[in-house]
Amino acid sequence: MNHCASTPLVLSLLMLTLLACPATQAAKPPQTSQADIIKQSAPSDWRRLDPENTLVMEINGQSVILELAPRFAPQHAANIRTLAREGYYTGSAIVRVQDNYVTQWADPADEEKEKDKVKSLGAALANLPAEFSIPFKGLPLTRFTDPDGWAPVSGFVDGLPVAADPAKNKAWLAHCYGMVGAARSGKPDSSNGTSLYAINGQAPRALDLNITVVGRVVKGMEVLSSLPRGPSAMGFYDKPEHYVPITRARVLGDMPTAEQPAIEIMRTDTATWRKLVEASRHAIGGWAVRSALHSNICNRTVPTRPIASPAPS
Repeated sequence: MNHCASTPLVLSLLMLTLLACPATQAAKPPQTSQADIIKQSAPSDWRRLDPENTLVMEINGQSVILELAPRFAPQHAANIRTLAREGYYTGSAIVRVQDNYVTQWADPADEEKEKDKVKSLGAALANLPAEFSIPFKGLPLTRFTDPDGWAPVSGFVDGLPVAADPAKNKAWLAHCYGMVGAARSGKPDSSNGTSLYAINGQAPRALDLNITVVGRVVKGMEVLSSLPRGPSAMGFYDKPEHYVPITRARVLGDMPTAEQPAIEIMRTDTATWRKLVEASRHAIGGWAVRSALHSNICNRTVPTRPIASPAPS
């Protein structure tokens, strides 16, 4: 007899079957921890940094590695590459650190309104269109099953957190921790990559679709998030001597092979990534007393790991 079927049994037997059936029918939660999933991953679950779309900055003697998002902001990505190659970011500085919000860098002379000292853009463009979103149709999105709260659909593309509205055929990069945006003034199309910011705290998703997001910091957020907070309004430093200089900034592909960062990034279009996301919904091990059974795109950090340094070219 199938006790899970509806039958006119006595109440006590019915209560027993109601208690027993969910336990036998429910899917078993993952038994492998996130750390073990990463440890057991295959080489094909990982990828190298994109040499043409990676910026390596040196701040306080430490590296901050920013991977650009040409799929979502192609004109800004191209301009940022040009600015880096023209030496614009080298000698620029961190000018703003607002607690639980952003770390921002720019040309100090521009911040001080010293027009005669403002850096030349070289071959970079002074004006770009806003790149707030792209079409959703055809986007290779690895979806999250849990609701996002800020968009009907969410997931990851190219290692980046993405929100989307399929009904409007629109997708955009989300303002999660470590994401990098192009600062702008009042006009939507007033950003060009000369001033960039990284989210250093809780995800300010209200900024989504209001600013062009150009990529994310894949390594070195601890450098940007641990800087002294600016004392002025919105976290700006009020004295030029407080600025934190960017001593050097280069496109990865332009660096000597021996100096290139030896890391790789987990792909977000694989079964291993989906398994990792699902494991994050469950408390695995003896410490936690409950499972959240929920995850969102700003909870998930894409893993990186060191690789053997390439041989000098």
